[in-house]
Amino acid sequence: MKSHSLLKTVFKEKSVKHIADQMNLSSSTVYKWAESPDTGSASGISNPLDRAQSLILAADDPRLLRWLCEQSGGFFVENSDPSTDNTTSPQTLAPATSKVVKQFADLLSTVAEAAADSKISAKEATNIRREWERLKRAAEGYVKCCEEGNFKRLNRDLKK
Repeated sequence: MKSHSLLKTVFKEKSVKHIADQMNLSSSTVYKWAESPDTGSASGISNPLDRAQSLILAADDPRLLRWLCEQSGGFFVENSDPSTDNTTSPQTLAPATSKVVKQFADLLSTVAEAAADSKISAKEATNIRREWERLKRAAEGYVKCCEEGNFKRLNRDLKK
């Protein structure tokens, strides 16, 4: 879906006036974001979604996406890149499954060590967060490779 189409859909459910008021912008500016850049009616104003995408691509830094997701109450999990492996011949699933389970065990171990004294320090919380982020990335990559049936790539990705 193109960004302007998504914005049109959102504006049907949440009024442009409400959004403009919340952002301290004019309604006409917000309306322009939903115009297709391919039509003659487009104002030439890039919408915030396209601008955010341009920033993320230019910076090539996943922290920007992580921050946006955290601000929205979610989290960003990067998909593995299928272009890095041209082979699709399935290999054994057991080693990949074992690695994901091990990463989960590492997370549990980190949590258990941190909670042993019934309090968690800032450093321990940082370690827990780091292990959690590793597990989420590994699990998402695991599921994606399972969907593709590409366990050879899965095993390679989990070695990173």
